[in-house]
Amino acid sequence: MNIVFMGTPDFAEESLKAIYQAGHKILAVVTNPDKPKGRGMKNASSPVKIFAEEKNIPIFQPQKVRNNTEFIEEIKKLKPDAICVVAYGKILPKEILEIPKNGCINVHASLLPKYRGAAPIQWAIINGEKQTGITTMYMDEGMDTGDMILTKKVQIGEDETTGELWDRLKIIGGNLLVETLEKIQKKVAPRTKQGKDYTLAPMLDKKIAQINWQKQNAKQIKDLVRGLNPIIGAYTFYENKKIKFWKVDIVTNLQEEKEKEKLENIDKKEIGEILIAKPKVGLYIKAKEGILKVLEIQGENSKRMNIKDYLLGNKIEEGKILGN
Repeated sequence: MNIVFMGTPDFAEESLKAIYQAGHKILAVVTNPDKPKGRGMKNASSPVKIFAEEKNIPIFQPQKVRNNTEFIEEIKKLKPDAICVVAYGKILPKEILEIPKNGCINVHASLLPKYRGAAPIQWAIINGEKQTGITTMYMDEGMDTGDMILTKKVQIGEDETTGELWDRLKIIGGNLLVETLEKIQKKVAPRTKQGKDYTLAPMLDKKIAQINWQKQNAKQIKDLVRGLNPIIGAYTFYENKKIKFWKVDIVTNLQEEKEKEKLENIDKKEIGEILIAKPKVGLYIKAKEGILKVLEIQGENSKRMNIKDYLLGNKIEEGKILGN
């Protein structure tokens, strides 16, 4: 098919690559404008733009698509059979949705109608979901509300982070898009209405990154840490300085750990209290309904480190309460 592709991050690039390799003709790509990035704050191209440049595919980078008559007319002139949209970041107006004869096809990283919105992968992990997946759908004017075409379920690993799940799902998303376009070409693509029992996955607010030791239990904190890795990072305060946790685990065999690490009188300790902080042993913290063992940490104005290296160079005092 003749396709216009709309997307921005590496998640979208994988889908673009998949349909390109499947033999579809990419008439143009539409991606977000270049943004300043890194220490030098130099303008950086999106992964989708970089791929398009390598393949000599025409590129559009409009600041906005709604009420952008000039841009919409350019897309109309291309006469695409379908428009594929993957993590583009903008809701398309009716004028664009009506251009292709086979519709606008979206790849969404959840099992719709669960987790409609901008951050489905992150929220699935933060909320402790065991399963998620990819859904392809026909787009309408709502946010991820269109009729579903295909779905692919995946299990979320107990220790899997957003970054790891993202990398798995972007491959699955590309393959499912290729399969979806094949079914549309053969006129055998299913079309299923979404149920009304939906949930939302809005853009992440940095406020959620702070660990609440009094309200969140050990599992909820671990899920928050996983869900914000490698973006943002879950954090707490030690001696009024921010520290981020990038990887934690929950002590599962308390009796064994007690004997090994000499964790004593746990019931008398406060929530958020540092139980052990020794380079050779590790960093253990009392949480609600469990004990957390920190595996990877980042001090204020520092870099990510494994806990042993961090404790060799930074003093953390046992008995102190985190969050203050």
